[in-house]
Amino acid sequence: MIKGAIFDLDGTILDSMPIWYSAAERFLKGIGIEAEPGIDRAMFSMSMTEGAEFLKDRYHLDMDPREIIEGINRTIEDFYAYHAPLKEGVKKFLEGMREAGVKMVIATATDRNVLEPALERLDVMRFFDRIFTTTEIGAGKTRPDIYHAAARHMGTLPEETWVFEDALYAIKTAKSAGFRTVGVYDPYSADDWEEIRSISDIHMEKLDDVHAFLNQTRGTVPLV
Repeated sequence: MIKGAIFDLDGTILDSMPIWYSAAERFLKGIGIEAEPGIDRAMFSMSMTEGAEFLKDRYHLDMDPREIIEGINRTIEDFYAYHAPLKEGVKKFLEGMREAGVKMVIATATDRNVLEPALERLDVMRFFDRIFTTTEIGAGKTRPDIYHAAARHMGTLPEETWVFEDALYAIKTAKSAGFRTVGVYDPYSADDWEEIRSISDIHMEKLDDVHAFLNQTRGTVPLV
């Protein structure tokens, strides 16, 4: 049974992963520093604050973490405001979830001032009761804090709350905390797809068939 749904943003709702695999590198280049290969991937599981502190220590930046976050955000704000697209089928899926009476929130590592213009432009903000960010929560998705906060807001128990994620580490976190999980395919997580399929309660190539999803949730075995 499903009463609440927690949606990741990047790679799940938005086709926005490419910018996150170059944002830190672009930021560092803009201040005259050549980033080491793979820096963005190394930071991917961190919150914005954790990532800023990592860059400050790694590259001995004479900036406080908030200045670094602001610099990275400026690098990606235009992409979200004017270019980031929805993934195929998402709006119709969200409409179907709302019609079914499912409460919905977003849980994301993207800062609020960056994501809200994209959600407004794409006309999907109206589907969500609230947006939770790891920066505001104070912990990345290697910890379940953001999922618990979202469920408390919706008034739903973990076992009746479904977490939609494209990243393996986030799915593991949510599942370990007792939430139901939906693994959503994204090309940037392709290397982990087989493991995502094996550990998720439900896996979906794309969010396009809400009726099939709802039927599957009715057939899942209750947690004990």
